[in-house]
Amino acid sequence: MREARFFEKLENKRVRCLLCPHHCFIDEGKRGNCRVRENHEGVLFVLTYGKVASLAMDPIEKKPLYHFLPGASILSLGSVGCNLHCLFCQNWEISQSSVADFPLRELPPQKVVELALRYSSVGIAYTYNEPFVFWEYVFDTAYLAKKEDLVNVLVTNGYVEEQPLEEILPLIDAMNVDLKSFDENFYQRICGGKLEPVLRTIERAYRSGVHVEITHLLIGGLNDDFASFEKMIQWIYELSPDLPLHISRYFPAYQLDLPPTSVELLQKAYEIASQKLRYVYLGNVVEDRTSTTYCPSCGNAVIKRSGYRVRCEGLKGNCCAFCGQPLPVVVRR
Repeated sequence: MREARFFEKLENKRVRCLLCPHHCFIDEGKRGNCRVRENHEGVLFVLTYGKVASLAMDPIEKKPLYHFLPGASILSLGSVGCNLHCLFCQNWEISQSSVADFPLRELPPQKVVELALRYSSVGIAYTYNEPFVFWEYVFDTAYLAKKEDLVNVLVTNGYVEEQPLEEILPLIDAMNVDLKSFDENFYQRICGGKLEPVLRTIERAYRSGVHVEITHLLIGGLNDDFASFEKMIQWIYELSPDLPLHISRYFPAYQLDLPPTSVELLQKAYEIASQKLRYVYLGNVVEDRTSTTYCPSCGNAVIKRSGYRVRCEGLKGNCCAFCGQPLPVVVRR
């Protein structure tokens, strides 16, 4: 175990966690909402420091990140626990588990960096479960990774308080943030959280210079109110029309057993989003056209994707090879 950051001591050995907006009040011997931060004798500890549930070399497009080092492979790791409890979670086996529920591998920060270098990874992606619930491990690993010129990627629900976010952002190169809905009631009822902190995380990360992409899982009959969807698109547009948006198809998972989202519904969302945003992609569908990156100036395909196979013949540096238009794509140095 490792003593946690971001908590305050209270009377009678109680603590209040300040890592995420839940601000859990935790009695001695108990755990917070995330299941992995525990009060021992009035001190909060992280149970998952250096403990990994999943470890793999992944295409960076799997995060998904389409505009950050396209075609690269990245060492990806996750542990257990999450501070949201989405009824449709696709990684619920680890995200809704604690340390006693899942076999974990000891992997200290230095070992992670050594593995990334050994396998010629561009960096490290903290993913699979919510990386902010093991903030201390991510921070220490990311710090060491930066010393080796490796990139750090967060795949996150964005549910974190301002201070821990501000402290870790200088170490982060790219983020994909799940924006699950633009409706406060959806976040409270379906995810057990709030919308505003997620929006704050996206905006702050983008304005700090981190490369940001957004994923939105579209669930027919649940978050397919297009009036709310259009408000979300407008919010993203006002932040930047260049922010890539991944609209992903829902399939039944965990505690939600609705029919898979229809391709027709996804296509409608794609068309609405594309009216304002320059880079919109569909996920979990077999449709190459909606996974290709087109130059907004000349319309030519600059990055072609088929599954996780990527061809960047239309890129020259981070510009369109056909017309020279600069593109919001981070390429290898």
